Amino acid sequence: MPGVLRKDEKTGRFVYEFNGNAVYEWEQTLDDVTIYIKPPPFVQKGNQIKCQITAKALKVGLQGGTQWFIDEPSGGLIDVSESTWSLEEDDHDASQKVISIYLVKANRGAQWNTALLGNGAVAALDPAAQEEVRKEMMLERFQEENPGFDFRDAEFNGSVPDPRNFMGGVKYS
Repeated sequence: MPGVLRKDEKTGRFVYEFNGNAVYEWEQTLDDVTIYIKPPPFVQKGNQIKCQITAKALKVGLQGGTQWFIDEPSGGLIDVSESTWSLEEDDHDASQKVISIYLVKANRGAQWNTALLGNGAVAALDPAAQEEVRKEMMLERFQEENPGFDFRDAEFNGSVPDPRNFMGGVKYS
């Protein structure tokens, strides 16, 4: 049975749930995908976590353990040399820690329809959510290319173009 992907209206992040439990949250920009994982309550320091980021996969587990609690292919190609992770206080619950995994996209502007592919049972963005993410990324691109203009209330007639390819494509900084 595949997991469920839903948008958390409070945080604006997508939440991947399996068997009714939130496994991770994620969000994306033109440049990156950030994944948020709540570790077990006893985890208080980053050296208790092990995290391996490769160009096509992510593994997260407890230091000294033999199993990974996340061991999945990624939803897109990762620039490993620019990607990182940290253990931080949760912005939404100060009593809780969160593992923040910052994956830099190898292909700037590429839209990921899922953060992690899962065990062959992918919970991907539905078409309406894909369109919403494409709009957010396109507005981010417009803002970057036209500093000083406010695009927050911009609307698109018809479907939103792909920000990676529209009018010459995204520029790399």
